[in-house]
Amino acid sequence: MTEIFDGERIDEVNDKIKLIQKSDGLTFGTDALLLAGYIGGRAKLGLELGAGSGIISFLLLTREKLASATALEVQKSYAELTRRNAELNSLSSRVDILNIDLRDFKSGEVYDIVYTNPPYMTVTGGAENAVTAKNLARHEVMGNIEDFCKCAASSLKYGGKFAVVYRPDRLTALLAAMGKYKLEAKRITFVHADTDSESSMVLIEAKRGGKCDAKLTAPLIIYKDALHKEYTPDMDYIMEHGSFPDKFYKK
Repeated sequence: MTEIFDGERIDEVNDKIKLIQKSDGLTFGTDALLLAGYIGGRAKLGLELGAGSGIISFLLLTREKLASATALEVQKSYAELTRRNAELNSLSSRVDILNIDLRDFKSGEVYDIVYTNPPYMTVTGGAENAVTAKNLARHEVMGNIEDFCKCAASSLKYGGKFAVVYRPDRLTALLAAMGKYKLEAKRITFVHADTDSESSMVLIEAKRGGKCDAKLTAPLIIYKDALHKEYTPDMDYIMEHGSFPDKFYKK
């Protein structure tokens, strides 16, 4: 039986996944849900950079988008949390959790897809969070976006996919890092809370060694109304099916 410690709780999230979460730590959010939904098709072996609680890998495994996964997490407490969450959801045999700095990771495998929800603030950007775990997850203390792209490129097979969710205000830094390591964007989708709001996140799927032919999709609008009471049909579809509607995928 999976042990639960003080300061933790179990929540049931999408796809009936039970997730142990730290009350003062990072919790399951829309960015993780959308990244898991944005990834289409089926792949044999996936690599997650910065697992946190492990939810993105668990969603992909549960939805059979992945056969098996390796999850890297630099924080020991969160690597252990991912291990316990895998056990709680009977996924231990399908995910290998490594407590390692991605900058030190030397892959013994060639992955079909690498996916990540990386820190999006520079070390000096934004207010520092008092909780160290949150600070490390949100700021580039243990690796910047170039480090994430370098690790992804060195771990992917030629033609393999790289999927990432990031902040629009740092999009140029992301695209520059991807370009440096031959990760060519194929799909780009901006996400807005509602029709009057600026984009709050951007989703990108890239291909290692791909040619330059990116598709900028229609934006994903999450809510119909400014009060954020009702999802749009697109968001309803994602919640129900665990994938984006067909119009968001490259033809």
